[in-house]
Amino acid sequence: GTEQGVASQGSFSPLGAMFSKRSLAFAAPLSRGLKTLIMGPPGGGKGTISKRLIRDFNFKHLSTGDMLREQVKAGTELGKKANEYMVAGKLVPDELLIGMVQEEIKKATTDRVLLDGFPRTLPQAVALDKQVKIGMALNLAVPTEEIVKRISSRWVHPASGRVYAYDFNPPKVEGKDDETGEPLIQREDDKPETVRQRMQAYDDATAPLIDHYKAQNVLREFDGSDHPELVAKDRRSDAIYATLKPYVASKLGL
Repeated sequence: GTEQGVASQGSFSPLGAMFSKRSLAFAAPLSRGLKTLIMGPPGGGKGTISKRLIRDFNFKHLSTGDMLREQVKAGTELGKKANEYMVAGKLVPDELLIGMVQEEIKKATTDRVLLDGFPRTLPQAVALDKQVKIGMALNLAVPTEEIVKRISSRWVHPASGRVYAYDFNPPKVEGKDDETGEPLIQREDDKPETVRQRMQAYDDATAPLIDHYKAQNVLREFDGSDHPELVAKDRRSDAIYATLKPYVASKLGL
């Protein structure tokens, strides 16, 4: 008691030093690798991989979109404030989003939290760092052209909403709906040039984030290239997860 009391007043105490070192040694591994961030381009399979992580490691999934909807529905203070911005067609400010993330982390019954879709920008990451320590940043590095090819293979029949994908459920006759024979159209969002623009915007926003987490030594990138047999079968998400799963297990000390 007294030795530690004295130590806190500025003088050196071997016992105090031993305790503080021990608690630091124990605290560090426990806090690392639990608050996890997953990043990946739109159409890159992030949803699929997040679901697998939740299933295999019991992560609490925090998606800012879901979180906003829940807080607004529940009528919380943060929800009411966020709703004012949303109704006015404005972006919800970062500090409100970070407040919500903190609330959800406090409510979580597990230390394993998977942040999905937030932070999206460097200022958000810097602000979040002051409140929450990210132990693992997982980046899904799916090649742009693969996503362009996958998304731009989608064509729709406007009247019925039927969707065809040339890579796995093509129409019987190219460019024609199976049931009516009417022409198929490609949605503006699915056109190759639109997908490329979206990918470029994503890369521009994410590059500083990747550098930020690299500098903190918590970033790991996965592209599936160590499982070429799966990539060759157009199963990039499976290839990525085959490497990502053991990595996450080791970081969680499993």
